[in-house]
Amino acid sequence: MSTKLKIAHEKTISASAAKLRLLKRLHCTMKFEKMAWQSGARLIAGIDEVGRGSLFGPVVAAAVILDPSYRIRGLRDSKLLPAERREVLAERIREHAIAWAVAAIDAARIDQINIYQASRVAMREAAMRLEPGPDHLLIDAMRLDCDLPQRAIIHGDALSVSIAAASILAKVERDRLVREWDPVFPLYGLASNKGYSTPHHLAALRRHGPSPLHRQSFAPVWNNPVPQEVLAFMLEEKPEEMFEEMNEA
Repeated sequence: MSTKLKIAHEKTISASAAKLRLLKRLHCTMKFEKMAWQSGARLIAGIDEVGRGSLFGPVVAAAVILDPSYRIRGLRDSKLLPAERREVLAERIREHAIAWAVAAIDAARIDQINIYQASRVAMREAAMRLEPGPDHLLIDAMRLDCDLPQRAIIHGDALSVSIAAASILAKVERDRLVREWDPVFPLYGLASNKGYSTPHHLAALRRHGPSPLHRQSFAPVWNNPVPQEVLAFMLEEKPEEMFEEMNEA
């Protein structure tokens, strides 16, 4: 391929495809864990979230403290792994990690505080649920509101084995949660798209409107002509009861 054709081809690929191409070139190692150990840390937690770009359901975060004496082979960014491989690795992580935890923030809360802040809350909650607790945090491209020493790493899930392990647990857990809602909202194809903006999902939103678990603050959800679907159990509740529940959430 000539240089001009190659440049033209690269310009036509999508941003997501370009990102995946970059991630595949990165190497997931223990470099950042070793740097933390050298600084005196002993319990180093990798933290990541999954679902920021989804239109449906929660954002899910995980925190993992890997056992330095047990190497789990094949850890890398969950986006680069097939679903079957993620399930296998998730089981190994849960079995051999010193500690692991997950946390989820639902769509209603995401709409209240925005997806960026919801992701930070989920990540912090996951970290705080670890037992034993960490003394150092490695976080994928974000800083958290806590006093622990921490390091934000761009593309951390593709560079740090601890963050990669968290990415895998978060992805497996979120996929499980969304699949459970697929029979309740069969119109959207959630089992296959996990709530992301696939053509089928967007077409279903335009035709049927959003479900109560769609993120109302996301443009593809609120920018459609059909009102939000109301479930039967919601109609059985009195308006004041629904208002009280929303305030308690």
